[in-house]
Amino acid sequence: MAIFEIKEDKISKIKPTEFKLEKDLQNLVEKNLETFFNCRFVASEFSTGHIHSGRIDTLAISEDNNPVIIEYKKVASSELINQSLYYLHWITDHKGDFQVTVNKSIKENVEIDWSDIRVICIAPEFKKYDLHAAQMMGSMIELWQYKIYENGILNIDEVFKKSETHNHVTLNTNEKNPIMVAAGKKAAQTRRTATYTIDEHLNKINKNLIDLFNEIRDYIVNLDNSIEETPKKYYIAYKTTQNFVCLEAQKNKLMLFLKLDPDKIKERPKQARDVRNIGHFGTGDLELTIKNYNDFEETKELLNKSLQNIGG
Repeated sequence: MAIFEIKEDKISKIKPTEFKLEKDLQNLVEKNLETFFNCRFVASEFSTGHIHSGRIDTLAISEDNNPVIIEYKKVASSELINQSLYYLHWITDHKGDFQVTVNKSIKENVEIDWSDIRVICIAPEFKKYDLHAAQMMGSMIELWQYKIYENGILNIDEVFKKSETHNHVTLNTNEKNPIMVAAGKKAAQTRRTATYTIDEHLNKINKNLIDLFNEIRDYIVNLDNSIEETPKKYYIAYKTTQNFVCLEAQKNKLMLFLKLDPDKIKERPKQARDVRNIGHFGTGDLELTIKNYNDFEETKELLNKSLQNIGG
């Protein structure tokens, strides 16, 4: 894709460039983790010990307190996927080590949500073989492709989403890299034993709220075809590159937490509340209490604004 700069009705092509060192890419991402992936930094160049003999480029935790592994390459390389899956295998077997590292880095006792692990691979290019390998592995992996230009413009796109891997494919292990096979099996086992469901949240509410609950879900996921619905322990997250709304089901009401600055909402509906300084489960600073269809109608515009706010 060609990029042009416009100056007084004339255009000039902006030439692509590259990072001098892979570490430059890593440093940039680590310093801007919240902007890129809405994650909190945990560790850089994290050693996995003498036996495993690995070094994870970046460890982080997501906004939902899920573990995050990030690996980088400044050139196209299929080794990146193998390496990332190797570390995925390690982290699922060393939950205690990760918990201790998080507590030391974040300076608080964080309850890690192991129902989902983000594995992010960042490179300037992924070949069709890489995309096929990621799909066939059925693992929790995201492939992000970047391009940097001479004027400091950086473009980064997700070219493969882990949500595409939910239907696990059985492989002939005799023909596959044993590291990838072991990691893929471990990922599938993690999903089977640690995944939350919509029904678990649905069972919390009174019967008279079921239809409203489902209508809210349908409305949110239909805002954009890139939106993912992910049940968590305490809420249901709706996201593109990051959460833009979280739905918490309670017995007599439904709570929405939106990724909006309450100070920038000129006319808040009566059911809205600023929760920046109030503890809550869902990610987002604006809380909306939904008890009936009228409440929901008044919040639809804010749901759209929240999606636009994160760049959806």
